[in-house]
Amino acid sequence: MAVSVGPDPRPGGTGGARLALATLPRIPAASRPLLRPGDVPAGIVHLGLGAFHRAHQAVYTEAAMAAAGGDWAIVGVAPRSRAVLDALAAQDGLFSVTTAAAAGGHTRVVGSLAAVRHAPADPAAVVRLLADPAIRVVTLTVTEKAYQLDPVSGRLRPDPDLAADLTTDRPPVTVPGLLLRGLLARAAADGGPLALVSCDNLPANGRRLAGMVDQAIGYARTPDRLAEWIRRRVTFPGTMVDRIVPASTPVTLATAARALGVRDLAAVTAEPYRQWVIEDVFPGGRPAWERAGAVLTTDVRPWELLKLRTLNGLHSAVAYLGALAGRETIADALALPHLTTVLRRLVAEEVAASFRPPEGISVVDYGEQALGRFTDPAIRHRTAQVAMDGSQKLPQRVLHTIIDLRAAGRPVDWAALVVAAWMRYARGRADDGAVLSLDDPLADRIRARLAAVPDTPAGVAEALFGLAEVFPPELAGDDLLRAAVTGWLTELDRHGVAGTLARAA
Repeated sequence: MAVSVGPDPRPGGTGGARLALATLPRIPAASRPLLRPGDVPAGIVHLGLGAFHRAHQAVYTEAAMAAAGGDWAIVGVAPRSRAVLDALAAQDGLFSVTTAAAAGGHTRVVGSLAAVRHAPADPAAVVRLLADPAIRVVTLTVTEKAYQLDPVSGRLRPDPDLAADLTTDRPPVTVPGLLLRGLLARAAADGGPLALVSCDNLPANGRRLAGMVDQAIGYARTPDRLAEWIRRRVTFPGTMVDRIVPASTPVTLATAARALGVRDLAAVTAEPYRQWVIEDVFPGGRPAWERAGAVLTTDVRPWELLKLRTLNGLHSAVAYLGALAGRETIADALALPHLTTVLRRLVAEEVAASFRPPEGISVVDYGEQALGRFTDPAIRHRTAQVAMDGSQKLPQRVLHTIIDLRAAGRPVDWAALVVAAWMRYARGRADDGAVLSLDDPLADRIRARLAAVPDTPAGVAEALFGLAEVFPPELAGDDLLRAAVTGWLTELDRHGVAGTLARAA
């Protein structure tokens, strides 16, 4: 999430020193970075400079290099906005992460960023970076929509910009276009093997990224020699990433300023918990991430399903129900009477029955841990932030659970409530009549479909089940699921979230 560059965020502040290499001596020793930017050569390019990357992969990578060495500093690339990039550039790549918890927090500066680049300003420079033999790993946190893949089928959906990126010589402006141009340049120069690592919350994110690249190769009519080089020399490790990182606010910046004694306009806040599970397929080497607490594995899928269906599914459920009930944050929403009871039943009766978790892991216990993390009042994760891009998130977080349950002949109830909450949220009104913002790539299509039907539970269900980008045919044509969703929409219409939860519990 972009952080606006502005005046001193400290209460009563009128300016003052800015976080930078020159001001590190002014920072408390316990808050100084493990590494200084510029002291370690770059071996990683990261696409996406949002808060999550800064509080997750950048932290792991710095800790790995501090523990085991290696030339693995990160060149961060902003695919769109300049706001965070400009803040980081003014701070020599330094930023802070405040680990917040009800029992207290700690702020520490991170020094794993060697440089930052703005892709729209100089796409050719980014292509050269991707082709540079010194870069052996490329990671991404660009959100689901930047992959331009259908969330149901996984097929590439080239819009005019992507089509131009793949079929003309103009400077690339899309993430798939940047990646393909960089890979083609690397292949032409035989620049050495590379791992492309998706760190986005996508099902089978490594395979999806590989599919995106392979489809782009075909769409671009890539010469066989270059296409074969990419297929032989580039790997796509799957990952599971987990840390709650709310959008930065003026409070975030003020907290960092108080802790550091200097201003940090790229500060982020995160919960204490963090996890990174990585498929260990890196032909050009990698940082010793396991020394920083990451799990290296041969099969990331059970971990991925555990996170997406349990933690992320619960997160979306709380976001939609909480927003409809007028609750600003996830922690506020969980204070709704009976909500945790309903969510526990969702996990125990449906999510846990839909997949096989990693060996030795209890889905119910994992869900209980997730709910505990969500209730920390120090993590002010807004329901509106979690609710955004629902058409992209709903399939992997909720609908895949339903697909597997229905394939096994099992009914669904609680997952249908989450679908109904999303549909009601998409109508744009909370229970008290307040306007809800629909921040979604399909927002115009959703509004158009809703406007064309009666504003009734049956009408809303009919309109939104017709979104083929969200609901695959086996769900869109499932009469039992439609009846369950329509029933919950009727309950929400009549009784609101609070009344529906009371009746359900």
